[in-house]
Amino acid sequence: MDPRIERLAKVLIHYSLKLKKGQLLKIQGEVATLPLIKAAYDEAIKVGAHPYTVVKVPDNEESFFKNASEEQMKYISPITKLEVDKIDALLVIWGGENTRYLSGIDPKRQAMASKFRRPLIDKLFKRIGNKSLSWVGTQFPTLADAQEAELSLSDYEDFVYKAGHVHAGDAVKHWQKIHKQQARLIKILNKIDSLHIKSKDTDLKLTVKGRKWINCAGTENFPDGEIFTSPIENSANGYIRYSFPAVYMGREVEDVRLEFKNGKVVKESAGKNQDFLTSMLDMDKGARFLGEVAIGTNYEIKRFSKNILFDEKIGGTCHLAVGASIPEAGGKNKSSLHWDMVCDLKRNAEIVGDGKVIYRNGKFLI
Repeated sequence: MDPRIERLAKVLIHYSLKLKKGQLLKIQGEVATLPLIKAAYDEAIKVGAHPYTVVKVPDNEESFFKNASEEQMKYISPITKLEVDKIDALLVIWGGENTRYLSGIDPKRQAMASKFRRPLIDKLFKRIGNKSLSWVGTQFPTLADAQEAELSLSDYEDFVYKAGHVHAGDAVKHWQKIHKQQARLIKILNKIDSLHIKSKDTDLKLTVKGRKWINCAGTENFPDGEIFTSPIENSANGYIRYSFPAVYMGREVEDVRLEFKNGKVVKESAGKNQDFLTSMLDMDKGARFLGEVAIGTNYEIKRFSKNILFDEKIGGTCHLAVGASIPEAGGKNKSSLHWDMVCDLKRNAEIVGDGKVIYRNGKFLI
């Protein structure tokens, strides 16, 4: 086994999840991620926890979206409900054999299914927010994901493990250092009431007064490297053009442009898959409002990979998510959607906080 897999498993179990003896841990992933599933399971057993695994079958998910009746889409298994109530920790491992297995699904059916599962997602967010459930999502390098990133498998493995700093040295010390650096920024940002994001084709104002900035340093996403908050729901005014394609539920939407008025997306356009974009924004009442504004701080990630786990962390970018807010940041927007989209700020760009430039061309000035 690649020794980096074992190192990643140790970091996930001990640092990200802080798993304890006697806790119930769910480990979820596709067949392609089995090496990391096994390594994480082994590490959890050594801790004295009670791990169990759920292997996701993409063909079954495709069949569900294509063939399920509305009654079947509404149904949530009592076993799933019990699971959400009872687990102490959740490890989600992304990576599969086909990243586009849902591309042929009617987006309206995807939106419908997401809407029906909203109570379950709300419960998960609530438990994560009140710290009764620890969770982390990570990426296992697979051939399909390497192809999406336009890399060979070995180069993609290097990309993944370097982004998490598990390729060499002490990864935990690295992320503890990142946490301290970001904590200094957050102390300042928590005193700022308004933000104005400006770059080519972007001029967007929003309010964050009273909201809490969150320090992301490897405890819920791995790799990590961002700071985020939830804007005041009716505050966004202006427009933004996202620099990179926005990928959601196996669909790639290119050249996304959103125009906001009093917090709501009033006009959207895309160079590719605009129908899908509109369907997602029409999913429910909250889908056209912002749930998150964030700044990527991981300068080890130097390229776009069509994987939001990495792309939203790229140092020198910001991302704004339409849909559900993150409760721990104080956000109140409710939606079955949470779609992160990334805007490059490394050239001719700045963020103004309360009238003062706090960020320019990919770097904080504070």
